[in-house]
Amino acid sequence: MASRRAAVKAIDWLAFAERVPANQKAMFVGLKARSDNLAARLSVLPEKPPTIDWAYYRTAIARAGMVDEFEKKFSALKVPEPIDTQTDKINAQENESSKQAVEYIQASKSRVSQYEKELELLNSMIPWDQMTIEDLHAAFPETKTDQQKNPYWPHKPVTDL
Repeated sequence: MASRRAAVKAIDWLAFAERVPANQKAMFVGLKARSDNLAARLSVLPEKPPTIDWAYYRTAIARAGMVDEFEKKFSALKVPEPIDTQTDKINAQENESSKQAVEYIQASKSRVSQYEKELELLNSMIPWDQMTIEDLHAAFPETKTDQQKNPYWPHKPVTDL
Protein backbone atom coordinates (compact mmCIF):
# COMPACT_ATOMS: atom_id res chain seq x y z
CA MET A 1 0.00 0.00 0.00
CA ALA A 2 2.87 2.34 0.77
CA SER A 3 4.21 1.99 -2.75
CA ARG A 4 0.81 2.90 -4.13
CA ARG A 5 0.52 5.88 -1.83
CA ALA A 6 3.99 7.06 -2.74
CA ALA A 7 3.14 6.86 -6.43
CA VAL A 8 0.13 9.16 -6.09
CA LYS A 9 1.05 12.74 -6.90
CA ALA A 10 -0.30 15.57 -4.82
CA ILE A 11 -2.72 17.76 -6.72
CA ASP A 12 -2.68 21.52 -6.31
CA TRP A 13 -6.44 22.01 -6.36
CA LEU A 14 -6.24 25.82 -6.17
CA ALA A 15 -4.04 26.03 -9.26
CA PHE A 16 -6.27 23.46 -10.96
CA ALA A 17 -9.41 25.47 -10.10
CA GLU A 18 -7.92 28.64 -11.62
CA ARG A 19 -7.57 26.89 -14.97
CA VAL A 20 -11.08 25.42 -15.09
CA PRO A 21 -13.47 27.29 -17.40
CA ALA A 22 -16.67 28.63 -15.88
CA ASN A 23 -18.87 26.21 -17.82
CA GLN A 24 -16.96 23.22 -16.36
CA LYS A 25 -16.97 24.23 -12.67
CA ALA A 26 -19.65 21.66 -11.79
CA MET A 27 -17.61 18.86 -13.35
CA PHE A 28 -14.53 20.09 -11.47
CA VAL A 29 -16.40 20.06 -8.16
CA GLY A 30 -17.56 16.50 -8.86
CA LEU A 31 -14.01 15.41 -9.70
CA LYS A 32 -12.65 16.96 -6.52
CA ALA A 33 -15.38 15.31 -4.42
CA ARG A 34 -14.62 11.89 -5.95
CA SER A 35 -10.90 12.40 -5.43
CA ASP A 36 -11.38 13.44 -1.80
CA ASN A 37 -13.67 10.46 -1.22
CA LEU A 38 -11.11 8.03 -2.64
CA ALA A 39 -8.28 9.65 -0.68
CA ALA A 40 -10.28 9.34 2.54
CA ARG A 41 -11.05 5.68 1.85
CA LEU A 42 -7.40 4.94 1.08
CA SER A 43 -6.14 6.74 4.18
CA VAL A 44 -8.26 4.48 6.42
CA LEU A 45 -6.69 1.30 5.02
CA PRO A 46 -3.59 -0.01 6.78
CA GLU A 47 -0.20 0.03 5.03
CA LYS A 48 -0.05 -3.79 5.02
CA PRO A 49 -3.02 -6.16 5.16
CA PRO A 50 -3.46 -8.00 8.46
CA THR A 51 -1.60 -11.31 8.65
CA ILE A 52 -3.56 -14.52 8.80
CA ASP A 53 -3.23 -16.55 12.02
CA TRP A 54 -2.77 -19.98 10.48
CA ALA A 55 -2.17 -21.61 13.89
CA TYR A 56 -5.65 -20.57 15.05
CA TYR A 57 -7.26 -22.07 11.95
CA ARG A 58 -5.31 -25.34 12.43
CA THR A 59 -6.84 -25.69 15.89
CA ALA A 60 -10.32 -24.55 14.82
CA ILE A 61 -10.70 -26.71 11.69
CA ALA A 62 -11.03 -30.46 12.25
CA ARG A 63 -10.03 -31.64 8.80
CA ALA A 64 -6.26 -32.29 8.78
CA GLY A 65 -4.15 -30.74 6.04
CA MET A 66 -6.85 -28.37 4.81
CA VAL A 67 -5.30 -25.32 6.51
CA ASP A 68 -1.82 -26.31 5.31
CA GLU A 69 -3.17 -26.56 1.77
CA PHE A 70 -4.83 -23.13 2.03
CA GLU A 71 -1.68 -21.61 3.51
CA LYS A 72 0.43 -23.05 0.69
CA LYS A 73 -1.97 -21.76 -1.96
CA PHE A 74 -2.26 -18.37 -0.24
CA SER A 75 1.51 -17.90 -0.06
CA ALA A 76 1.85 -18.93 -3.72
CA LEU A 77 -0.82 -16.45 -4.78
CA LYS A 78 0.60 -13.29 -6.30
CA VAL A 79 -1.88 -10.61 -7.27
CA PRO A 80 -0.56 -8.92 -10.39
CA GLU A 81 -0.31 -5.18 -10.12
CA PRO A 82 -0.72 -3.23 -13.31
CA ILE A 83 2.53 -2.08 -14.85
CA ASP A 84 2.79 1.65 -15.26
CA THR A 85 3.45 2.21 -18.95
CA GLN A 86 2.02 5.70 -19.29
CA THR A 87 3.97 7.77 -16.75
CA ASP A 88 7.06 7.99 -18.95
CA LYS A 89 4.95 9.06 -21.92
CA ILE A 90 3.11 11.63 -19.82
CA ASN A 91 6.36 13.00 -18.39
CA ALA A 92 7.87 13.24 -21.89
CA GLN A 93 4.75 15.03 -23.12
CA GLU A 94 4.88 17.36 -20.13
CA ASN A 95 8.55 18.17 -20.79
CA GLU A 96 7.80 18.83 -24.45
CA SER A 97 4.88 21.08 -23.51
CA SER A 98 7.08 22.94 -21.05
CA LYS A 99 9.71 23.50 -23.74
CA GLN A 100 7.07 24.74 -26.17
CA ALA A 101 5.61 27.03 -23.52
CA VAL A 102 9.04 28.53 -22.75
CA GLU A 103 9.70 29.07 -26.46
CA TYR A 104 6.28 30.66 -26.89
CA ILE A 105 6.83 32.94 -23.91
CA GLN A 106 10.21 34.07 -25.26
CA ALA A 107 8.73 34.71 -28.70
CA SER A 108 5.83 36.58 -27.11
CA LYS A 109 8.20 38.75 -25.07
CA SER A 110 10.13 39.68 -28.21
CA ARG A 111 6.85 40.50 -30.01
CA VAL A 112 5.70 42.58 -27.05
CA SER A 113 8.94 44.57 -27.05
CA GLN A 114 8.61 45.12 -30.82
CA TYR A 115 4.98 46.25 -30.40
CA GLU A 116 5.95 48.57 -27.55
CA LYS A 117 8.53 50.23 -29.83
CA GLU A 118 5.89 50.65 -32.53
CA LEU A 119 3.44 52.04 -29.98
CA GLU A 120 6.06 54.49 -28.72
CA LEU A 121 6.65 55.62 -32.31
CA LEU A 122 2.91 56.06 -32.89
CA ASN A 123 2.45 57.95 -29.63
CA SER A 124 5.30 60.32 -30.50
CA MET A 125 3.81 61.20 -33.91
CA ILE A 126 1.92 64.32 -34.82
CA PRO A 127 -1.86 63.87 -34.37
CA TRP A 128 -3.49 62.73 -37.59
CA ASP A 129 -5.73 65.77 -37.84
CA GLN A 130 -2.67 68.07 -37.81
CA MET A 131 -0.56 65.97 -40.20
CA THR A 132 0.35 67.12 -43.70
CA ILE A 133 1.03 64.84 -46.66
CA GLU A 134 4.77 65.38 -46.16
CA ASP A 135 4.45 64.41 -42.49
CA LEU A 136 2.52 61.30 -43.52
CA HIS A 137 5.21 60.30 -46.01
CA ALA A 138 7.93 60.93 -43.42
CA ALA A 139 6.14 58.81 -40.80
CA PHE A 140 4.98 56.08 -43.21
CA PRO A 141 7.34 55.86 -46.20
CA GLU A 142 5.26 53.08 -47.77
CA THR A 143 2.48 55.61 -48.50
CA LYS A 144 4.69 57.73 -50.77
CA THR A 145 3.93 57.18 -54.44
CA ASP A 146 6.56 56.50 -57.05
CA GLN A 147 6.74 59.65 -59.17
CA GLN A 148 8.47 57.79 -61.99
CA LYS A 149 5.57 55.36 -62.30
CA ASN A 150 2.73 57.76 -61.51
CA PRO A 151 3.88 61.32 -62.27
CA TYR A 152 0.40 62.85 -62.14
CA TRP A 153 -0.97 61.03 -59.14
CA PRO A 154 -3.67 61.55 -57.82
CA HIS A 155 -4.80 63.38 -60.97
CA LYS A 156 -5.14 62.11 -64.47
CA PRO A 157 -2.87 63.71 -67.06
CA VAL A 158 -4.38 66.52 -69.07
CA THR A 159 -4.09 65.57 -72.75
CA ASP A 160 -7.06 67.32 -74.39
CA LEU A 161 -5.78 70.94 -74.40
